Amino acid sequence: MSMKLKSPDGLPNKPGVYIMRDDAGTIIYVGKAKNLVKRVKSYFREKLDRPKTQILMSHFDSLEYIVTNSEKEALILEATLIKKHRPRYNVQLKDDKRYPYVKITNEKFPRLIITRDIAKNGVYYGPFTDAGSVKQTVKFLKSLFKIRTCRNMDGPCLNSQIELCHAPCAGNISEEEYSEIINKIDLFFQGKYSTIVKNLKREMADAAMNEEYEKAAVIRDQIASIEDIMEKQFVDLVDDDLDQDVIAVAPGENEVVVIIMPIRNGKIVGRDDFLMSGSQYDSSSEVLFAFIQQYYGYNRHIPKQILLDEGIDDKALLEDWLSDLRGNKVHIKVPQKGVKLRLVKMARKNAEIIRHQKKNMENALMELKKYLKLEKMPRVIEGYDISNISGKFAVGSKVSFKDGKPNKKSYKHFKMKTPGPNDFAMMEELLTRRLKMVDSDPEPDLMVIDGGKGQLGMVCGVLEKLNLTHIPVIGLAKEFEEIYIPNSKRPIIIPKNNNALHLLQQVRDESHRFAITYHRKLRSKNIQASSLDNIAGIGKKRKINLLKEFGSIENIKNASVDDLAKIDGMNLKTAKNVYNYYH
Repeated sequence: MSMKLKSPDGLPNKPGVYIMRDDAGTIIYVGKAKNLVKRVKSYFREKLDRPKTQILMSHFDSLEYIVTNSEKEALILEATLIKKHRPRYNVQLKDDKRYPYVKITNEKFPRLIITRDIAKNGVYYGPFTDAGSVKQTVKFLKSLFKIRTCRNMDGPCLNSQIELCHAPCAGNISEEEYSEIINKIDLFFQGKYSTIVKNLKREMADAAMNEEYEKAAVIRDQIASIEDIMEKQFVDLVDDDLDQDVIAVAPGENEVVVIIMPIRNGKIVGRDDFLMSGSQYDSSSEVLFAFIQQYYGYNRHIPKQILLDEGIDDKALLEDWLSDLRGNKVHIKVPQKGVKLRLVKMARKNAEIIRHQKKNMENALMELKKYLKLEKMPRVIEGYDISNISGKFAVGSKVSFKDGKPNKKSYKHFKMKTPGPNDFAMMEELLTRRLKMVDSDPEPDLMVIDGGKGQLGMVCGVLEKLNLTHIPVIGLAKEFEEIYIPNSKRPIIIPKNNNALHLLQQVRDESHRFAITYHRKLRSKNIQASSLDNIAGIGKKRKINLLKEFGSIENIKNASVDDLAKIDGMNLKTAKNVYNYYH
């Protein structure tokens, strides 16, 4: 990298990256060039045609440059620097989602795991937008192919005893046989289900010929399971079996929505949407180029073909770079007819729908700001709730919505310490504990409490104690959906068909759901692990029947032998065991 320059004078006639800074030294733009001096000189003409360039140069103070061996290297370095520095005037992929990947570990007998972190070891598939679906798929594959799940191969485990693992730790399967299973899993994630079924049918025929009928039956069940997946989970659309991604854009006022639909083995296997910020001065073509550069530059699967809804400049450069990443030729095309044109139109329609939804959500936030007289847009809204039964297993929940959508990585559970039943005091404890965490968990733009004036007054007291009275808070009373705000006698009424009210209701209902789910989990754990487990003759069924009948361990302790013996599934001997244990 050179010293700071005020003009293009001294720049070399070589490919590279140029970095522009403002007078505070902040990086405001990163660009690539086939010829640095020619490209940068275009910024210093007397008449600048594009508004973006005019605004950029009005903030320009100095520049630096990095020479690369080729324009392709400059492309890669540009993407890296944009991701690192997030310059104000670059089009940027707003990808704050940490989607899960499926990883085949780099071990002698590999495992199949779900991870959100990418390393250089192992083979990765993804990212997947539906975490629940990925968990089900991995569970399905583990049970189907019986691969190991244990970290340490220190002897046969329970999974091998119940025939869910081939037990390589005990030498029950060779490396070669295990490798064949891993190859099938690899084909599965490539979407080559027909190839897996074809291979399995051949193995089944071989097993039957060798009179290994039990093995043939297992393979038959595997074939049925995979064919069921093929029928249920994917949409047939494409005639050929090309590995493709379909990409389309829908421009907005300040951001562009980009839709990507991956197609594997002729089937649509998903859909994801992204926002490109800093794009108000750029054409759709420029946004598409920046998206491809930034999206595929971060451990993504590179398809054989990328279909776009419009052409882009420097297409050959992107194709060359993507081909290097994939290991064979990648084509970028703008289809003009047939099924591929239908796919592109479908992607564009999806992008426009998402843009419309985002516009509606933006409007809902603006409406909320207006109705509640907030100083700024409530981009981060938190909801809180308490769940308990007569004070037992009391829990609190905090849910967070970002730009109108659940932000589940910011959800939090709390086990309440306040003796109950006292929902009012428990809510006070919940809010105090949450608001003491603002250093590690930043404060929201709006707090939503389920309740009216009384609950709101308590919350205001907590905010006052913690010197956080600047955080807006409202109480949403369920009966008439009235909104109470501090220092106001009359509630605010938002029309029932207004998206702003729907958003508040969603926050409240989600906090209730999240609290109830955790409460039930704790109750279930209490049933599963109790002192009854230590008593001879008491199994899971008898334990549940006792707890159902008596309601608590304390009541079981106080019961007579006769009362215990009357319970469904009990007998006199076991009843005496229970009685003697507690006495």
